[in-house]
Amino acid sequence: MNSSDKDCQYTITKLRRTMINFKTFTNSEQCIEFINTVNDNKICIIVSGSLGQHIVPSVHNMSQVDTIFIFCDNKKLHEQWAKEWFKIRGVFTNITSICDALKQTAHQCEQNAISISFIEPNKKLDQLDPSFMYTQILKEILLTITFDEKHRKEFIDYCRDLFANNTDEFTNIKKFEETYRNKTPIYWYTCESFLYPMLNCALRLMDVDIIVRMGFFIRDLHHDIQRLHTEQFGNQYSGEPFTVYRGQGLSEGDFEQLKKTKRGLISLNSFLSTSKNRTISLGYAQDAVMKHNLIGILFIMSINPAHSTTPFASITDFSCFTIEDEVLFSMHTTFRIGDIKPIRGHKNLHEVHLTLTSDNDNDLRMLTNWIREEIYSDSEGWERLAQLLIKMGKSDKAQEVYEILLGQTTNESDKASIYHQLGLTKYNQGKYQEAIKFYEISLAIYK
Repeated sequence: MNSSDKDCQYTITKLRRTMINFKTFTNSEQCIEFINTVNDNKICIIVSGSLGQHIVPSVHNMSQVDTIFIFCDNKKLHEQWAKEWFKIRGVFTNITSICDALKQTAHQCEQNAISISFIEPNKKLDQLDPSFMYTQILKEILLTITFDEKHRKEFIDYCRDLFANNTDEFTNIKKFEETYRNKTPIYWYTCESFLYPMLNCALRLMDVDIIVRMGFFIRDLHHDIQRLHTEQFGNQYSGEPFTVYRGQGLSEGDFEQLKKTKRGLISLNSFLSTSKNRTISLGYAQDAVMKHNLIGILFIMSINPAHSTTPFASITDFSCFTIEDEVLFSMHTTFRIGDIKPIRGHKNLHEVHLTLTSDNDNDLRMLTNWIREEIYSDSEGWERLAQLLIKMGKSDKAQEVYEILLGQTTNESDKASIYHQLGLTKYNQGKYQEAIKFYEISLAIYK
C-alpha cells in the first residue's frame, strides 16, 4: 500500500476509524512476518485483488487469520478465484462497505473469543484451569476496592493516547468523560465504542494493566447488573424459570474439552451477553461455522432465579440497542453442562444445554472455598491478586500490579511491603541482583 497516495490516505483514515489496531504493509513478506508474531488475537486482512492471489494461499491456513477482504476495482474478475477460499468475506470496490463488514466481523470475533473455563467432574482442585481462578478472585477483589474520579480520569487519559489517530473513538471518549454519570454502566457497555472490545479483550488475555485501569467500570457494571437483578428477580419474584440463548463458535480443541466436561461445570469468564431470541442466537452459531471455520455452538441456558443469586438482568430497556431482547450476566458466571447434540444433523453445529448453578451446588461451593483458601485470605485488594499471580507462576504480571500499587501509595510502610514483594517477583524470575536491590530498599524503609 502506498501510504503517500491521496486515495490510500483516505482509505487508511476510514479504516483507523473502524479498527483499534491497524497496520499497513508494502510487501507480502513483511505482512506474513508480522502475522507470525501474533499469538493471542485474531487478524483481519485487507488486500488488493492482484496481491491477494499471491498472498492468500500463504496466510489462509494461519490460525491467527480470521477473515480476508479483497479490495479492488474489478469485482467480477476477483470473485472467481476468491470463491476457493472460505476465509475471504467478500470482494469490495469501496472502503465504506469494507468498514461495515469489518464491524460485523469484529462483533462476531468478540462473540467467539470469550474466555471459557471447563471444570471436569471429579477434577482435582489443584489442577484447575488458572483462568477460572483468576476471574474468580478478580471479581472478589474489584468489589472490595474503592475507586474515585481519579481512576476514571486516568483511564480517559490512557484512552486518548491509545486512540490518538481515531477521530470517531476520540468523540466517544469525550462523550464518556462528560456524560458518564448521566448514563448507566450497562448503557456504556452496550454502546458501539471502545469500551466493550477493550474490556472483553483485557479479561480474555488477563491483561492486568487494562483490568486495573478499567477496574472502576468493571465494578460499576457489576453493581448495575446486581441492582437490576434485585429489582427484577428479588425476594418477591414468583415467575417461572426461563431460557436464554447464546450463539458462538468454539475451536475444535475447546469443543472436545466441552464434551469431556459433560455433567461438569463451565465458567464464562467475561460479562456474558445472552438473548431470549433463539433465532438471533442461532444465527451467530451459523456464522461461526460458515465464516470462521469454527464449531458452531448454540448454548441453551436454563435459568431459575429462585435458586440462584448470580447477578443477571434483562437489559432491553437499558441497553444502547434493544433488538436482541438481551439478558446480561456478570463476569464469571458458572453453569452445569447437560446434553450436547448436533442441530439438524449438521456435524459442525451443536446445541449445548446448560443450567445456571444454584446457590447450594456442592461442587461449586467446594471449588470456591478452596480457591479462597489458596489466595491468602489475610491480604486485600490488588495485593491479593498479585500474590495469586505469583503463586500461579505469573511473576511478570504480579510485578505490573505491584508497580501500579507503588505509584498509588504514599504510606511508607505500604511501600516497604511492596518493595519486598517486588524483590520476590524478581527472585522468581531468576533476576537475583534486582531482587537484592528491592529487598535492600524495603529494609531501608523499615529502618
